Amino acid sequence: MLDAKRLFPAEPTTRAIAERLYETVRNLPIISPHGHTDPRWFAENRPFPNPTELFLQPDHYVFRMLYSQGVRMESLGIPQEDGKQNANPREAWRVFARHYYLFRGTPTRLWLDYAFENLFGLTERLSADNADEFYEAIAKKLATPEFLPRALFERFNIEVLATTDAAVDSLEQHKAIKASGWKGRVLPTFRPDAVVDAEYLGFQENLKKLGEVSGEDVSSWTGYLAALRSRRAYFKANGATATDHGHLTALTADLPLAEAARLYQRIYTGKMQAGDVEMFQAQMLTEMAGMSVEDGLTMQLHPGSVRNYNTAVYEKFGRDKGADIPSPTEYVRALRPLLNKYGNEPNLTLILFTLDETAFSRELAPMAGHFPSVKLGPPWWFLDSPEGMMRFREAATETAGFYNTVGFNDDTRAFLSIPARHDVARRVDCAFLARLLAERRLDEAEAFEVAQDLTVNLVRKAYKL
Repeated sequence: MLDAKRLFPAEPTTRAIAERLYETVRNLPIISPHGHTDPRWFAENRPFPNPTELFLQPDHYVFRMLYSQGVRMESLGIPQEDGKQNANPREAWRVFARHYYLFRGTPTRLWLDYAFENLFGLTERLSADNADEFYEAIAKKLATPEFLPRALFERFNIEVLATTDAAVDSLEQHKAIKASGWKGRVLPTFRPDAVVDAEYLGFQENLKKLGEVSGEDVSSWTGYLAALRSRRAYFKANGATATDHGHLTALTADLPLAEAARLYQRIYTGKMQAGDVEMFQAQMLTEMAGMSVEDGLTMQLHPGSVRNYNTAVYEKFGRDKGADIPSPTEYVRALRPLLNKYGNEPNLTLILFTLDETAFSRELAPMAGHFPSVKLGPPWWFLDSPEGMMRFREAATETAGFYNTVGFNDDTRAFLSIPARHDVARRVDCAFLARLLAERRLDEAEAFEVAQDLTVNLVRKAYKL
């Protein structure tokens, strides 16, 4: 199924250059600084239950496409809020196989084919006719020691993998990984959205929990900030090198102390006025940047997703079930309060992501090409395709260069897709560099050096790994 020259330029001379570049980076270690895999997998190191729970149920890229064509999520066994998960795993797999043609031309197809062939030796295309054969072959291997989570982590040559964890998380699984003596580096990432977004489900309960786990009185603005500083320190002590912020917009604010305190009181008591929720999140992005200046944690901002857009899906299946839709995002004016206050600080690294491609060349690349604190995150989510990655390099490099970017993030819940996603990114970067070399815009030594930097060096530096 997999052509060795996939994603390389069609023109023979440039393709040959891309192949040579790729050979120097294909076997470099994987550094995965931002993702959503479950740390419990590595703490407990138990076999994955079955192919459906491994490939379908955690991966919204997969069931989102199926849902768009009328496949009921219940038939795939997607967990529901009421605890129901009625579909038989094998039957769910058959539904998936019957609809595998839907993924033609998508990055999901590349990732799945890569896993099927390289991990399970399945070289036919998945279909209704061979669905059971695939299921049985995968299930058989999942029962072997070589397919335990830690063994796969090592087989994938993962140098470090970061999860994304709520601010109030005990990090029990991360502690268990460390206590086990296993050498794999699985690090937490501080994600405070649930205690910053007043519209987040269970927000008041989350604030109460924040006070309990931090030992701070969160009824006051100063106590609330102290609680967040305490949790950041806790995460850092347990290996975290970064924070992550998933706001709807990139809006930031720098309110006077008294005004910020009054705003927090309205948020804390639930007596919000119009605009308070957005303004509070804007203020908190600036506060978090200040805390990153203090503690050195790299700050990531992922704006622009209207989450849980499909209310019926959200109510039945909960968050992160494929019903998030990109939205236009403005950065220049939105980030000015934060950048005017902290953008010149040498101890701040602010990595900006977008789901709005128009922002790359118009706003983000010029900002990263000026502020020493700002770096560009790679194409994310709906843009993490070969075409999206190439458009990113073309739009951003002319203004920000390569060295104001941070390599590649796989951003996945689907563990087996990690090596496939990184392989795609490496191939696309080598294709882009091959074109620059063929056009004599880089010399050969530079192209090979940049390939190494894009694969491992920039991500290590940006995330302090």
